[in-house]
Amino acid sequence: MADRPVIRSSRDLAPYIDHTLLRPDATREDLVRLCEEARSYGFATVCVTAANVPLCARVLEGSRTRPIAVVGFPSGTASTQAKVAEAQEAIRAGAAELDMVVHTGRLQAKDYAYVEADIRAVVAAAAPRPVKVILETGALSRDEKVVGCALAKAAGAAFVKTSTGFGPGGATVEDVELMRQVVGEDFGVKASGGVRTAADARRMLQAGANRLGTSASVAIVTGE
Repeated sequence: MADRPVIRSSRDLAPYIDHTLLRPDATREDLVRLCEEARSYGFATVCVTAANVPLCARVLEGSRTRPIAVVGFPSGTASTQAKVAEAQEAIRAGAAELDMVVHTGRLQAKDYAYVEADIRAVVAAAAPRPVKVILETGALSRDEKVVGCALAKAAGAAFVKTSTGFGPGGATVEDVELMRQVVGEDFGVKASGGVRTAADARRMLQAGANRLGTSASVAIVTGE
């Protein structure tokens, strides 16, 4: 990550994008379309709920695009045991990565041992598949963001992520820069929440993100 990616056209953004559909009312047709778009444009992954991974894995079979799943979404308040079970279900179904939500209340209460153990348990369940830790940065102070990033790295995660997209605020350049500063250059940073245009995407990558979560993926890479 020492060198920020060179983006010559909007199509160059595709390999950095997790093409996302997490609406509870998503239909089978919506999910199939998501996967077909991802294959067509060359998005890194499709990001869905664990229950929708089996369908996406079948549709994406033979392509470079991988299905990934959220865990403890969107509140992060599920027990560690429940998160581990959800992670295991998603992996059995074919998830190549997991995006888990931390328990924001526990982080804000400075229950750092709980937060680290919660992340570590999901990381262990997912191994060797990478885990991204969603911090819901819009709800956190600067110090809480710093500590959350440090805990995610200490617990063996592979990425920190800005937002579920369902919380108070989404990705900002300032948060991505801060997260990159805390975790260093050998760790992943995913900007998610409010990334809707190619200009948004470029700003996040230049700030230090190396993955983008968005449901506006097609519009981003086509300029439509």
